[in-house]
Amino acid sequence: MDKAKIMEFADRAYRDMAGAMAVGMADIGTRTGLFRAMAGQGAMRADDLAKTTGLTPRYVEEWCKGMTAAAYLDYDEKADTYSLSAEHAYLLASDGTDHFMGGLFRFAPELLAQSDGVTAAFFNGGGVAFDEFGQGCVHALDLINAGTYEARFASYWLAQMPDVLARLEAGIEVLDVGCGAGRVSRLLAEAFENSRFIGLDPDEASIRTAQKGASRHNLEFVVGDAASLKGRHFDLITACDCIHDFARPVETLRDIRALLAEKGTFFIVEPRASDLLSENIHSIGAMYYGFSIFHCMTQSLAAGGPGLGTCMGPAALGDLLGEAGFGQMEDVPAKSLTNGFFRVGHPEFADANS
Repeated sequence: MDKAKIMEFADRAYRDMAGAMAVGMADIGTRTGLFRAMAGQGAMRADDLAKTTGLTPRYVEEWCKGMTAAAYLDYDEKADTYSLSAEHAYLLASDGTDHFMGGLFRFAPELLAQSDGVTAAFFNGGGVAFDEFGQGCVHALDLINAGTYEARFASYWLAQMPDVLARLEAGIEVLDVGCGAGRVSRLLAEAFENSRFIGLDPDEASIRTAQKGASRHNLEFVVGDAASLKGRHFDLITACDCIHDFARPVETLRDIRALLAEKGTFFIVEPRASDLLSENIHSIGAMYYGFSIFHCMTQSLAAGGPGLGTCMGPAALGDLLGEAGFGQMEDVPAKSLTNGFFRVGHPEFADANS
C-alpha cells in the first residue's frame, strides 16, 4: 500500500471530523449570539466576550479556542484576544440576510440526530418519516432559506419572468405547493396585494407554524396535497425545494397540472445539481448528498416513494414533468450557487409562456 496515500486520507478524515465539530460550535455561536457580539468589535478577550453576552465564561473560552482552531476566529497570542473578521461576520453574524449561513449549522444536528433510523434503513429498507424529524427540522429549513427567499424571490427570481410578474401585480390566483413554514407564501402575499395565495402542505405541524404568521386578507394555509384542491385553478403554482422529496412524484405532478390554469405557469426551485455524479464532486455536492441520505431521500422512501434524492438533476426533473403531462421545461436565468430555476405550462399553451 501507498503509505503517503494512507496518511493523506487520514488527514482528510480528521479534517472532516473537525468540520463536523466546527459546524456544531458554529451553531452554538449563532444561537447564543456570540458571533453577533463579536462582529465589528475588533479584538476581545474571552472573559470580556462572556461578560458582553452574559454566557458562562468557561464555555465561552473553550468555544473561542475551538473556533480559532477551526479558522473561524483570529487569535492574537501575545494579547490573548480573539477577533471575528468582517468577511467572516458577513456570513456568520448576518441573520435575516441572503448570505447568512447559520441555517446550515442548525440543520446539521437535526439531520444527524436521525442517524440511527437512517442506518437501520440501510439494513431493512424504508426510511425516516418526515414527521419523525420534528419541528426543529422545519425551523432549520426555514432558517436556511429565509433570507434568500426574502431578498430574491420576488425582486430577482420572479423578475426573470416578466409576464408572470405583470400578472401577479395585476392580480391572479397562486398556489405554493409544499409551503412548509409558509415563508414563500407570506412574502409573495405581501409583495403582490392584488393576488390571492394559498400555501399547501401535508404536514399539519408545518401548517400550524405557517398560520402563526398569516394575518393577510389575501393569504390562507391549507393542510393537504394537490389532489385535495381538485376543481380549483391557479394562474401560478410554485414548488420550492420539494419535488425531489415527493413520495408519488408523477402522480403528484399530474395533480398539480390539473390545478394549473390553461395559460398558467408552474415555477420550480430545486437544488442546483448535475445529472452527472462527476459534476457534483465538490463541497456543495457532498453537502447535498448528505442532505439526501439524512432527509430528502429517506423521508420519501419511508412513505413508499422512489427516493429521488436531493441531487435529482434537471434531466430527471424534465422527465418527471413530461410524464406528468406538462409542456417543455425551460430554465429561468437566475444566478445561484445552490438553486436551479425552471418553468413549465400545459403543452398546448407552451408558446404563451415563451
